[in-house]
Amino acid sequence: MPVEALDPATALVLVDLQKGITALPTVHDPAVVVARGALLVGAARRAGRPVVRVRTEFSPDGGDLLRGRTDSPGPAVAQPADFSELDPRVPVSPSDLHVAKRGWDAFTGTELDSRLRRRGVRSVVVAGIATSIGVESTARTARELGYEVTVAHDAVTDLVAAAHVNSLEVILPRIARLDAAATLADLLG
Repeated sequence: MPVEALDPATALVLVDLQKGITALPTVHDPAVVVARGALLVGAARRAGRPVVRVRTEFSPDGGDLLRGRTDSPGPAVAQPADFSELDPRVPVSPSDLHVAKRGWDAFTGTELDSRLRRRGVRSVVVAGIATSIGVESTARTARELGYEVTVAHDAVTDLVAAAHVNSLEVILPRIARLDAAATLADLLG
């Protein structure tokens, strides 16, 4: 079902649109995801809505990297020096809220929830990379915290096609509303 309206107290949350992640080999062209993220940012800013720029960032010694045995560890990627720098194709504003995360979702271990609540936010629009990791995890936690969640389904991508499809067709429709970035930009503005 198309999204027809957004709560007036909606914030935009862009997940991991940063140099080290937008350079990865994703299912869809990351430049398209970044451009749609920029479209959403422009609309949110024009309407005076909070814009949250989330990035994954680890300490230089790697002491805060997630550890533990798994059956399918993520790709071993050497992090370039500019890994956590925000992708410059999405303009930054002094009014943006910046969140550095050490895990998958933008809420766990960060101050995102308290920062949004202090601003009266009740709803979030989420976009970014990767669909099945940062985006889905952020959407799940947002829902558990009581936020109304909307995902820009064409402003997300993943490193694994099947994971991307599973998130968009199975998981996210059960916890969020989904619509195109252009539609959501119109509703944000």
